[in-house]
Amino acid sequence: MSRRWIQNPNRCADEYLDGIEDFIEFARRHNPGATRIRCPCRRCNNTLFESIETVGFHLVRNGMIETYSIWNLHGEQVDHASSSNTPRVDNVEPIVDPNDQVMGIIQDAFPFASTNINQEGEDDMPTPIDSAEFEQYEKLLKNANQELYPGCESFSVLTAIVELMHGKIKYRMSNLCFDYFLGVFKRMLPTDNCLPKDHKHAQKVLHGLGLGYEKIHACKNNCMLFYKEHETLDTCLICNESRFKMTSQNRTTKIPQKVMRYLPLKPRLQRLYMSMHTATDMRWHKEKRVDDDVMRHPADGEAWKEFDRTFPEFAADPRNVRLGLATDGFNPYGVLNQHHSTWPIFAFPYNLPPWKCMKKEYMRMTVLITEDPGRSIDVYLRPLVDELKDLWTNGVRTYDKSTGRMFTLRAAVMWTVNDFPAYAMVSGWSTKGYMACPVCKEDVTSGWHAGKVCYLGHRRWLPWDHEWREKDKEFDGNTERRLRPREWSGDEILEQLNRLDFAPFGKTVSRTRPSTHLNWTHKPMFFELPYWSKLKLRHNLDVMHVEKNVFDTLVGTILDIEGKTKDTIKARLDLERMGIRRGLWMNRDSDKARRDLAFFSMKLNDKKEFLKFGSFVKFPDGYASNIARCVNVDGGKFTGLKSHDCHVFMQRLLPVGIRHLLPEDVVKPIMLLSRFFSQLTAKTLRRTDMFQLRHDIVQVLCKFEMIFPPAFFTSMIHVMVYLPEEALLAGPVNYRWMYPIERLLGELKKSVRNRAKPEGSIIEAWVQYESLTFCGINDPSLLLPHFWFPPPQSYLSPPSPPFVPQQPPCRHLRYHPAVAAPLPRRRPPAVGLSRIFAADFSLLRPPFRTPEMSDLIRRGRSMTTAPSSDPPAQSASAATAPAMLDHVVVGPGASQAPASSSSSVAQPASARRRHRPTDTTSTDGTGASGSQPESVGSSAGKKVRTFGVGRTCKRQGGRSSRQALDTDVMPTEGSPMLKSAICDNFDKVTVNGRRRICLGASRFDAGYARLIMV
Repeated sequence: MSRRWIQNPNRCADEYLDGIEDFIEFARRHNPGATRIRCPCRRCNNTLFESIETVGFHLVRNGMIETYSIWNLHGEQVDHASSSNTPRVDNVEPIVDPNDQVMGIIQDAFPFASTNINQEGEDDMPTPIDSAEFEQYEKLLKNANQELYPGCESFSVLTAIVELMHGKIKYRMSNLCFDYFLGVFKRMLPTDNCLPKDHKHAQKVLHGLGLGYEKIHACKNNCMLFYKEHETLDTCLICNESRFKMTSQNRTTKIPQKVMRYLPLKPRLQRLYMSMHTATDMRWHKEKRVDDDVMRHPADGEAWKEFDRTFPEFAADPRNVRLGLATDGFNPYGVLNQHHSTWPIFAFPYNLPPWKCMKKEYMRMTVLITEDPGRSIDVYLRPLVDELKDLWTNGVRTYDKSTGRMFTLRAAVMWTVNDFPAYAMVSGWSTKGYMACPVCKEDVTSGWHAGKVCYLGHRRWLPWDHEWREKDKEFDGNTERRLRPREWSGDEILEQLNRLDFAPFGKTVSRTRPSTHLNWTHKPMFFELPYWSKLKLRHNLDVMHVEKNVFDTLVGTILDIEGKTKDTIKARLDLERMGIRRGLWMNRDSDKARRDLAFFSMKLNDKKEFLKFGSFVKFPDGYASNIARCVNVDGGKFTGLKSHDCHVFMQRLLPVGIRHLLPEDVVKPIMLLSRFFSQLTAKTLRRTDMFQLRHDIVQVLCKFEMIFPPAFFTSMIHVMVYLPEEALLAGPVNYRWMYPIERLLGELKKSVRNRAKPEGSIIEAWVQYESLTFCGINDPSLLLPHFWFPPPQSYLSPPSPPFVPQQPPCRHLRYHPAVAAPLPRRRPPAVGLSRIFAADFSLLRPPFRTPEMSDLIRRGRSMTTAPSSDPPAQSASAATAPAMLDHVVVGPGASQAPASSSSSVAQPASARRRHRPTDTTSTDGTGASGSQPESVGSSAGKKVRTFGVGRTCKRQGGRSSRQALDTDVMPTEGSPMLKSAICDNFDKVTVNGRRRICLGASRFDAGYARLIMV
């Protein structure tokens, strides 16, 4: 019978449905008594066992594998042609084990064992590389078919070991602990069980699933690798240092001075296509990505599109891998040894969709270096660059599980991701000195100010006719007539590097550079790649470290923290030397010159108020760490803030805490800077917003030049001007910053077991993790932590109209998609008082007020401002509001609240005006007159609903302040009404026996803010 129906795209056609019935009858006839058979649909791919009814439903919903025209896995006899060149698996015992997940893993790890491959030609059939690979396959197959003990149908030897090893890694068990439990389990099982006796024997069983690594000896001084043609040498060709350590004469084993671990990249990229779960996702960037004005993925950036236009042959096959490289150093000993540093190099594919890209399970470690290599990192990159050149030129034959065919896999590196010191190591351009900016290069504007090199001249990015270009005293004392620095192309840089003569690598080489070399330290090895000079973006500025350093500099200056402020005595003397800003010169009225507090720094009382504000802040679980632990109110500073703490404080708390403590001219540019980072680090970017940010950051830096001394402008402050341009080229920053890498380094640090050989512990744990991760991708029940994340709806293609069959055949109704149970609808999020309050909080995310929020705010104004002579009565609009309002039970102290607090009569604006803390005095504990917001009906000790609207009012000093009149509690004895943290008074209120304040903060990046109770 013809099986062309398998190729029929219309899965509701009579021909296709008749074919499904024929297949079901065939499977029942050749598998008598079987209740579960392999499912040949495109999703299960003959690796999962399902009931016969479920298989029929899957074939209608997903379609059958197009290449599965010979049903050999369901009993059809096939006479395979034998081959004399390579070992075949025809004589291997048929797979009948019920542990189908593990069998699927073995088939994915050894594609030549898969039976549903394309039969059109010998070139499309995967074959084992050598006999050793075939032997590994046979051993794994034997363990997969061997029962754990006689009569055990739930676990085979391989299945038991895989699950136990997953538990070991997931819960960080030591080898001794694992050996102990293996011994216990072995004694608990029947005496004739086949469970390994210890961890060493269990690793041998899983050896075939791992990919392994190579040890390459290196010179002690980082001069060269004993690699390829130099593999047999015993001394370094540059420094004549011995390759091995000096040992006793009787020792037969030679110990190398330094060892580099190299993990081959080709087999690790091939494994991305050996699993059905990842093979289809590797084409997401071409087949399912939505191309519009919103940038959600690096493929939306201009650099990716320019690469496709330059190399159309590479772009023609979406399976070709686009890689990013990242490196950073960490101390594997923690704080026990401050001098040791381990440097891994990671590669991560960008083909994957956003919800899988940059996840730990898809990152590939390629190199592990024993110590900080400095500029000699190119020595250790030699094996990786050689493999990358071969991947670009020749590629590697790879089996694609999703199509069942072999193809030539090629790969290209799009860019690198590093912090600023590692940027210098990889790019070859030093990030220190007068030309530290790697983008401006020799055209940067820098000078010696306050004992260090500073970077000014941001007016160069302003329009040619801007009024600030003509001002001199407000800036550095000079007018600005220059244009922005020119951009160097990759070909121009390569031509410049070819004219320079660099010293060889190694520690013994002199570090002095001639002036003709500018800031070049060496020619990067990446320029050996044929496409590297054509890239529009080769190295990324790490937004994580830039934001951290900007925050430290800014907060240290406005809080005037000793050792961190840039407003020092040297900075004041530098202003005198430049003849600008006389108000900030040293005060010489007395015998001694003293430095008065600058207008951009907080006074002592304001500083304490700001720090108290930080000490009372709390966030939802998972949003941020406990920032209050880093606040030292008595010391007047922050201590121990991590990068993510600075990220949250910069974007969410800093503009709220300073707006009433500093002059308006200082607050506004800081608020613009906070908003700049908030929009830049969003997961989705609009090109129009990036053009606006490129304009805004120039305005911010120019205003900072008019406020802060020149010593404020470090290299990290300067490179902010290029961050929007890189976002336009490469897309959202969450694919190009160091947060995923830093988290991965933290995992590697925890894997150190042998402190004498930390790199050996790290590499062994990583290889083991790779093999078990491969098992987890095939079997979701064995997934390690944080494996699968549902894709956000914003990343998916627009939903297609619902499918309506033209002629639904009733006789096949049980296989029809219409009988499937509908997916549960997501419960819409409740809109409470906190969200309505946040919708009017225009400080954080003003562009994101939705029409729904605006409507609720208008209804709230009509509720709270309408005068009423009967306090207990509620208006008609208030009757519809309870579903949208939060409920709070008033604490015990509410029964003693003043009777006037239950009034809902609106007060005049003058009575509602809030004053500074020194002006708000009250004898009854309810706060100053007018500080009580309106309430809609209340009674002591009952649930109370109140509704208010944030307003802008004028207070003493002429500066405006956002005042929140919202509250959801009644006043209690000895405490004022609940106030917002953005107001001047950070008073507390007792609610249900707890002391609380309120803070409006944005929840994730959704544009709303939640009312966080501390």
